[in-house]
Amino acid sequence: MNDELLYLIALSNIAGLGPVKAKSLLNHIGSAEAIFRQKKSTLCSIPEIGPATTLALSKADFIRAEKELAFIEREGIRAVTCTDEQYPNRLRQCDDSPIVLYGKGKFDWNPAKAISIVGTRKCDSYGRYFCQALIEAIKPHSPIIVSGLAHGIDAAAHIAAVENDLPTLGCVAHGLDKLYPPLHKPLAERMQRNGGLVSEFLSETTIAPEMFPMRNRIIAGMSDCTIVVQTDVKGGSMITAHIAQSYGREVFAVPGRASDPLSRGCHKLIKTNIAAILTSAEDLVNYMQWDQSAVAVQKQITFPTHPDSNAAILLSALQAKSDQAFDELLVLTGMSWGLLNSTLLQLEFEGHIRSVPGKRYRLNG
Repeated sequence: MNDELLYLIALSNIAGLGPVKAKSLLNHIGSAEAIFRQKKSTLCSIPEIGPATTLALSKADFIRAEKELAFIEREGIRAVTCTDEQYPNRLRQCDDSPIVLYGKGKFDWNPAKAISIVGTRKCDSYGRYFCQALIEAIKPHSPIIVSGLAHGIDAAAHIAAVENDLPTLGCVAHGLDKLYPPLHKPLAERMQRNGGLVSEFLSETTIAPEMFPMRNRIIAGMSDCTIVVQTDVKGGSMITAHIAQSYGREVFAVPGRASDPLSRGCHKLIKTNIAAILTSAEDLVNYMQWDQSAVAVQKQITFPTHPDSNAAILLSALQAKSDQAFDELLVLTGMSWGLLNSTLLQLEFEGHIRSVPGKRYRLNG
């Protein structure tokens, strides 16, 4: 049994202690085991560690810690602590990073490039398409894609990563003995072949609302930048964006139609200078200063910013090939026959596209 890991698990699970004070204790005393062997007077002499914290330490639940240690050993879960060399370096730079992280799957805790992609659970087809196209375009740079395994944009990002053979990491707001939402269990299993799941929570932990913002700080902290695809002005994605900014990480937001509630949060992030505008994969590559000469860019996709979201989806779909048949576009866009026909007519009238023989369409220019 790893005694120090046992003590660190116990330390991380003390109510009211928190990672900032826990790391302060570790820095002053040297090890978790030594913390629990110190006299009360010694602990109280440490800055910001008073009688209340000392009392909390005396109530550490080592039986619960032993149970968790047995669980991770039995399930093949990897535990890394803030005292380990392999602990995520990006996360180590964050004052409130977890004492212990639990991982399931095959992934590098310290990849060369890591980006997080987040957004609303109620995304539309354009949001999903944006994730797919962006990830396909940056595939040559081999980043790991980090998100929260929620419905909507999170799932779209994970799916696109899996389909493009990129590692992807799902940061979850519960222990690794369960999966929420349950519908994503097959996706999570696929992710673990080249990526996996990460959590700071013990098994058998009851999911509570406050656990999701805690999860969001791990998403932001494990990434070089955070990309917000679609969100309203309130929600977890906005929290993640603000956390990423507080960590000194880059934040990007994808613009959309001015009247679209799914874009209001992104527009607010851009207007308040929290996020840089992101309209193409090239924007990301250039801003992050990824070495384009080191790889052959597979496909640079520029994402249209047409004020009509249906028109933007259609313009994006038409970039895939030189020309496409009406039936192909029905499948790619998910539009009804009537909506696709009227949108094609609109774009042709505006001069964005033209029809060619065989009821096919192509972009102008």
